[in-house]
Amino acid sequence: MTRPPILDPHAVPVLGTDAHLPAVDPARLQPDALRLRFATPPAWQPEIPGDGRQFPERTPAHASVLVPLVAHGAGTTVLLTRRTDHLRDHAGQISFPGGRAEAHDADAVATALREAEEEVGLDRRQVDVIGSLPHYTTVTGFIVTPVVALVRPGFELTLDPFEVAEAFEVPMGFLMNPAHHQRHAFELGGTQRRFLSMPWMAAGADGMPRQYFIWGATAAMLRNLYGFLSA
Repeated sequence: MTRPPILDPHAVPVLGTDAHLPAVDPARLQPDALRLRFATPPAWQPEIPGDGRQFPERTPAHASVLVPLVAHGAGTTVLLTRRTDHLRDHAGQISFPGGRAEAHDADAVATALREAEEEVGLDRRQVDVIGSLPHYTTVTGFIVTPVVALVRPGFELTLDPFEVAEAFEVPMGFLMNPAHHQRHAFELGGTQRRFLSMPWMAAGADGMPRQYFIWGATAAMLRNLYGFLSA
């Protein structure tokens, strides 16, 4: 038996935020500090290793996402994408560039860089990989490696119009502040399901204000990044 997807995460009640937890010190979000943290990682375990119970009929497969941290002089941002609305899986959701590993990929880093080039046209010459986070396992059976990289500003993106509706940046300081981490829960079929969201308000591609509802696996991996940087 499979779990039905959450079709309208906005409608799931918010239990609260984690405002009682400290935000990551802005000094730790500077490029040199990020490089040092990944070069000398602390003893730490991810808070959210995956989505929970997996679909039993799915064969596990490896995948990678690129967590692109754009090193602006005024502060580091996280580059995210909004998937197109017609896709069969995760339509309209906020995600990192990424996807399934291919046989010709040398490793998880190669997968992440290739997928970022294919999805948003991010030139790997602008990308400095500084490390990775522990695997995140999705309910659909993907074993995802989040590859973390610093991206030099001044890049130009070319979006794959089939997969990506838009790309946008969110200040890393906003995402690394648990006051902005909302906890959701609801019961379905006698089982309680939980997830995090990090709603971000900004001007969309059309210049009009909109909410970017960051949730699910993307929010969980960002929460794990928070734990890693604050450990």
